[in-house]
Parts: sequence; C-alpha cells; structure tokens
Amino acid sequence: MNNVKIFACPTAEEFTKEICESLEVPMGEVECYKFANDNSFVQYKESVREQDIFLVQTTQPPVNERIMELLIMIDAAKRASAHRINVVLPYFIYSRSDKKDQPRIPVTARLFAEILEAAGANRVITCDLHNPAIQAYFNIPCDRITGQHILQAYFDSKQIENKVVVATDAGSSKKAYKYSKYFNCPMALIDKRRAGNDDKAVAANIIGDVKGKTALIFDDEVSTAGTMVEAAKILQEHGAKEIYAACTHGVLCGPAIERIKNSPIKELVVTNTVPLTEEKQIPKIKILSIAPLFAEAIKRINEAKPLGDLFEFDK
Repeated sequence: MNNVKIFACPTAEEFTKEICESLEVPMGEVECYKFANDNSFVQYKESVREQDIFLVQTTQPPVNERIMELLIMIDAAKRASAHRINVVLPYFIYSRSDKKDQPRIPVTARLFAEILEAAGANRVITCDLHNPAIQAYFNIPCDRITGQHILQAYFDSKQIENKVVVATDAGSSKKAYKYSKYFNCPMALIDKRRAGNDDKAVAANIIGDVKGKTALIFDDEVSTAGTMVEAAKILQEHGAKEIYAACTHGVLCGPAIERIKNSPIKELVVTNTVPLTEEKQIPKIKILSIAPLFAEAIKRINEAKPLGDLFEFDK
C-alpha cells in the first residue's frame, strides 16, 4: 500500500487497532479532546499531506457526538491537504431513517450522507446497510461490504445437523432464502398478523417444518430484540429443538439484553461493527470480528483493486 494513514475517531480505537494489525501498519496519531465549554478539538500529530487517509468511527452513544467528532476530523484532514479522505463506518449512523414513510418527518440517512460530502469526505465504506438504497444517497463512492460470509463460516464450523433457516416475516424471506441456499437446508416462514390497532403481533402459523430441527434466524441488525425474541418463542412453541440467531449489527439497546437472557435463543451471534459495553457481553452473545474484512477493503481501495467479492452474498 502507498501513502496510507489510518486514524481512529474517539471510541473507535479498538476497532481501528484491529484493522491496523491486520494490515501491519501503525495507527495514525491524532489528539482529540474537549475544551471547558464542551467544544471538541482535533489535531493530527503527523503530516497527512497528499496521503490516502482512512477515518474510522463507531456508534458508541451519544451517537450525535460521534457524528460531530467525525466531521471535525474530516475538516481537519481536508485543511491539512490530505489527498483523499475515506470515512469508515462499520455501522451507518441513522440507517433506519432511510425513507419518508410518515408525514412531516426527515430522511436523516440522506441528510447524514450529504453532511459527510459537504465536510469533505471523498469515499464512505460501510457494512450491511438496513436499506441498500442508502448508497444512492451519495454523490461520492459508497462501498458496502457484508458480514454474511463471517456468519456463514461460523455456523459452518458448528456443523449443525437437521437445521432450518427461518424468516421472521415476509420482508426477510429473501435473505432467509439465500442463507438456506448456502447451507443447503430447508427454509420456514413465520406468518405474523396484527390484531386490531394495539400493534401486537400475533402468529397465525409457521409455513414450513421446524419441529425437532435447529432453527437459524438471520437479520442485518438487532436493536431492542423484540422481533427476534418473539420469533424464537414462536419457534419453541412449534417444536424447534434449538434456536440460534445472528446479525451483522448488534445494536442491542433498551431492553434487548434482558430479553435475550430470558429468551429461548441458545446463542446470538453478532459482529463488532457496534461496540458492546462489558455489561452487554453476556454468555449468550458471541462476538465475531469484522475488522479484518474492513482491512482488506482498505487495502484494495488503496491499490485500486475491485471490492466486488467483499460485498457479494455467496462465496
């Protein structure tokens, strides 16, 4: 790689360190702190002039503060004459606010994309967007890799027999079908219906056979874990032998940890796109590192090589 420097925004140090270790390059030195008036300050402690720099930021709360830190680092790099500024967002902030599906609401994912561009970003690298259309919000390159290979490899290593991939609703059936095709196993679909206006989901039935089988549930993100835990309970009621769940982004906010603790889910597998605090790292949660995949993406971008197979679903 030529003229590469990789910097961590505050709270992204561990993830950035893993990337740098995979690439065998030192992590760039940057000083970040707050003044007494709560204003943020950034200074690169080494030259970035004409360098291909990569700024890594995670989503540890408060999320809006993470955004401001990133914007300030982009601006500082631009004013220091960096050749190209690449923003690395393992989890794209505000990715669920991707459309105007109610009156008088913002499309915050689009706004965030526009702000990154306005600040001076030349490229964004992210992973498993909630809506792939978010890539089109940018007028600069936006590369989307996937954590699905990592999840597939993990379940391959477990050598689970008599398994079935379960879609929690019709919207996730396409993703479930691709996983079932990869594992060469059957697929099932939970048919949920709404009863009245109380927003309570009621399971009518399961399309497919789960009795006596090990059920695998896949999603791009688990937030409060309500849908996934509800699905696990339905599968248990219909005779599933064991239940595993997996996602790329373990946001796990609000009541998520308690719900998972008390659920029939044997194991929830997540990647480290979202940092999990120590209290969230319970025995039921398995964390896989996706940093080496981002390291490979950075290497290919710097060397002007294609990234296609990093965000294709199947191996």
